[in-house]
Amino acid sequence: MITIGLAGKPNSGKSTFFKAATLADVAIANYPFTTIEPNVGIAHVKTECVCRQLDVECERCIEGWRFIPVELIDVAGLVPDAHKGRGLGNEFLDTLRQAEAIIHVVDASGSTDPDGNEVGIGTHDPLNDIEFLKKELTMWIYGLLKKHWERITRRIQLEKALPHRLISEQLLGAGISEYHAKSALMAIHKDISKYTDEDLRELSQVLMETSRKIVVAANKADIAPRDNINRLLDLGDHVVATSGVFEYALRMAAKNGFISYIPGEKDFKILKKLNDRQAEVLDKIKIFLDEFGSTGVQKVINKVVFEELSYIVVYPVEDENKYTDSNGQVLPDAFLLKEGATPRDLAAKVHTDLEKHFLYAVDAKTRMRVSEDYHLQHNDVIKIVATV
Repeated sequence: MITIGLAGKPNSGKSTFFKAATLADVAIANYPFTTIEPNVGIAHVKTECVCRQLDVECERCIEGWRFIPVELIDVAGLVPDAHKGRGLGNEFLDTLRQAEAIIHVVDASGSTDPDGNEVGIGTHDPLNDIEFLKKELTMWIYGLLKKHWERITRRIQLEKALPHRLISEQLLGAGISEYHAKSALMAIHKDISKYTDEDLRELSQVLMETSRKIVVAANKADIAPRDNINRLLDLGDHVVATSGVFEYALRMAAKNGFISYIPGEKDFKILKKLNDRQAEVLDKIKIFLDEFGSTGVQKVINKVVFEELSYIVVYPVEDENKYTDSNGQVLPDAFLLKEGATPRDLAAKVHTDLEKHFLYAVDAKTRMRVSEDYHLQHNDVIKIVATV
């Protein structure tokens, strides 16, 4: 399962965002380090189910939308100098290395200082928080490299070892591969034996940028000054305006039967009579949805999985004519696979025995056999043929 880390300073609304995305029971309070141990929950990526395209009915989607589980880790709040162990920095960085990508929850309202203390809306510049996370991750990598740098350079000289291989060996626990190391070294383009400390910092920054996919959730957009939101959104399409508190309110209202709501949608339908307070809250949420198109929570998760990590959705079936499994269930499963994945990769996802005894695959849409090295496409429906 894909693992996504949820990062941010204390009081950025990170735990509320997590609770909204997973409906997990976590502590939410207005003080630093509410999250001590990392919370792990299941969120979902949302995609249009292929059943509509095939003109069949399946029981696994909701009004044509398929929700596929991903793991979300809400880690301890990050404060300046976390890489030195300040606050819960060691725990934060150790947990975050498990993640394929990071959602950086930023307090767009500017109501909290770098340590997460309340200072009033519009007081702190949220743009500073974005660079702050990158700096902490860079310095974390720098610290790991610096500790072993003499040994790395000595082995390069004595053993003629490949620099990118040695670097990736030292940083494997930080999620840095040989590809990341090789790309970073090429970007610096300097004889590694002549590296200065500044070069090592630059290398660490490039390693961070190439190995860490980060999407920014400009959170608390429901109370943030519009100028703050605009300046954050101007940074690029890796920033999404979000309201964790509004998403949580909508999901809880839907769970309790007051409204009909599909995560990520721009509207909801009221199903029960509401009291004045409930109606007032939903009116505010409706205004927000009209302005931003959604609460942004689902949009952020989708952006991470489909755009930053380049995953696609593939549906395995046993009967390519009816799109069913052995029990007659239509399109029972949907798997997330990296772009470029092959039918054999899909077989491995379904079951190790299926990969081991793989023979060939059939495209259920065309009923045609596909090659073993065929690159699966988003919304492919595939039958795996094996000797088991």
